[in-house]
Amino acid sequence: MLKPSSAGQHPLRLFLARLWPHPLAVSKKQVVIASLGAGLGLVLTSLLSHWMLGELNLWFVAPLGASAVLLFGLPASPLAQPWSVVGGNSLSALAGVMISRLIPDPAIACGVAACAAILLMFWLRCLHPPGGAVALTAILGGPAVQHLGYHFVLTPILLNSLILALVALLFNNLAGRRYPHPLAPQEIKPEPVAMPVPVTRADLQLALQGGELLDIDEDDLQALLMRAEEIAQQRQFSR
Repeated sequence: MLKPSSAGQHPLRLFLARLWPHPLAVSKKQVVIASLGAGLGLVLTSLLSHWMLGELNLWFVAPLGASAVLLFGLPASPLAQPWSVVGGNSLSALAGVMISRLIPDPAIACGVAACAAILLMFWLRCLHPPGGAVALTAILGGPAVQHLGYHFVLTPILLNSLILALVALLFNNLAGRRYPHPLAPQEIKPEPVAMPVPVTRADLQLALQGGELLDIDEDDLQALLMRAEEIAQQRQFSR
């Protein structure tokens, strides 16, 4: 028998309620910018790659569509920074090609390649989710990919990733977004701000809706702020 939670609702009902999609905290302007940017980035990447490689070569790969979502839809995410895109996709392609040569069984090779790709991306600080799809493409991409061998890492993967990252760099900055997003060590960081009034979840939602999409929701952000406040209080008391 399910026990009611502190809110008076069954845990199963609460769990099912989490599956309902929440509205994304992002302005309509940023939605338009992200959509146009992703479309433009993929068109330019496809055209330039096709022009450089020609009809006889594999000149584009589907996982770049997922990269475009991150680059233009979530440009502030650590997963969408230039090194994450270029390094993550290229290292994953390298892992996929290597594993395909070592393990003939595609089912086993896919799992091992994804594992190796994620380890490499974490190790070299370039975690990029589409990299997992790139690693699988190196194994399941068919005769055209198998024929390329290690050349698949350079063209189309590295070439596609570089072009898409350059387009994102230009487009995001022209659209008024800071990209790459992290501040350099030499840049002035924001000063700590004292909060004379408590910040509510509704305040955080309004703040998030006023800008570009961040890969964190209001509840997680509020929990993070509360944890930071606790750490700051402990630091002050320990002096």
